[in-house]
Amino acid sequence: MRIFLIAISLALGLATLQGCAPLQPITVSPTAVSTEAVAVADKPAELSPIGKTNVTGNTVVNLNLPNDLWERIRKGYKMPNLETDLVVDRTQWYAAKTDYLQRMGDRSSKYLFHIVEELEQRNMPTELALLPFIESAFNPQAVSSARATGMWQFMPATGKSFDLKQNVFRDDRRDVQASTRAALDYLERLYKQFGDWHLALAAYNWGEGNVGKAIARNQRAGLPTGYVDLNMPMETRMYVPKFQAMKNIVGNPHAYNVVLSSIPNHPYFQSVPLQRDMDVTVAAKLAEISVEDFKSLNPSASRPVLLAAGTPTVLLPWDKAEVFQRNYESSGLGRMASWTAWIAPSNMKPAEAAKRVGMSEADLRAVNGIQGKMIIKAGSALLIPRTMRVVDDVTARVADNGKLDLSPEAIAKRKKGGKVNKKAKGDGATKTASKKSGKDKQDVNVAKR
Repeated sequence: MRIFLIAISLALGLATLQGCAPLQPITVSPTAVSTEAVAVADKPAELSPIGKTNVTGNTVVNLNLPNDLWERIRKGYKMPNLETDLVVDRTQWYAAKTDYLQRMGDRSSKYLFHIVEELEQRNMPTELALLPFIESAFNPQAVSSARATGMWQFMPATGKSFDLKQNVFRDDRRDVQASTRAALDYLERLYKQFGDWHLALAAYNWGEGNVGKAIARNQRAGLPTGYVDLNMPMETRMYVPKFQAMKNIVGNPHAYNVVLSSIPNHPYFQSVPLQRDMDVTVAAKLAEISVEDFKSLNPSASRPVLLAAGTPTVLLPWDKAEVFQRNYESSGLGRMASWTAWIAPSNMKPAEAAKRVGMSEADLRAVNGIQGKMIIKAGSALLIPRTMRVVDDVTARVADNGKLDLSPEAIAKRKKGGKVNKKAKGDGATKTASKKSGKDKQDVNVAKR
């Protein structure tokens, strides 16, 4: 029955079409389409080719994608320029250091795309991607005399306040993605606090507490409170001019006779899951890259082994991610880590710990970074060779929170011998606590980062 009804419908439709006049062209206003009934002409108009003069608009959108990353950064400049004699001086200084600029440019090529992507997603000025040039010359392994570490130079306490883990197995202040996220979080917060990018950068260098106090002093004295008006240390006084100098050079390298390293406008690395504990050398081999290249993308891995529970992903060159996965799946290795973690059950000397785990004292000291006459405190996590009896990978509790607590052997002996009386011990503890409290405060409020 259904087929019969469809056949009748088709027949009726065909008859209707045959009895109708040919369809006529519809004339539509070029600026708007009316919802009213459109009049139909008496007879069809003849088709004619469209000439150039008949085209009133562009139907192809010109995306105008940047040719390289430097151009992309220039297009996103949003910060006001600082124009002072110090800026001129620093611009000339950097422009004259062509070899230095070349090294920094080459080093930055691994990280800049990721930083620019993060800045654009947050709608932040893209010139902030140049800040690591001033902080660390784009060296994620950089450590300052004040213990500021990594590409973005975070102090220990400030890093912890931005959830950068620091333990015996890894230091996220060196991690490319984690430290960039933390730095941009911090810069966003500082800009919201001060409402001025130059003051935000000064606070990033000198500490927000110090910048706030400098502003308050000027306000009490009836003085302006801009960056150039504040009384600040010479390092901070030079900080923004250095940044502006790099901005000037990247903005117009030809004007300063500078040739920037070519950096393509595409990702340099990909994030790849790490499913098992794995030696750094094994990871590099699976990715078919050098250990040096692997470490440059995974600088937080300061130990010879990667612990999957604490480092769930690794970064690899974008064209090596599939290579790594393919080699990992086809590998016949029963285990991929020759190291594991051992927790010291009590206070002991390095020689005693080495004896317990079957290592030479020299090897134990070397792999765990123990120098001088030290006592290893109970609960410390040490890297030791992984024997055939060890089957499981290191747990998340140890991988995420492992610490190495050491104390000088001489101090341990004095305490054990009871040569420090109660009063002196109490005074010393208070004094030490006071110093520690002051240093922690300095890290947060006065720190460079």
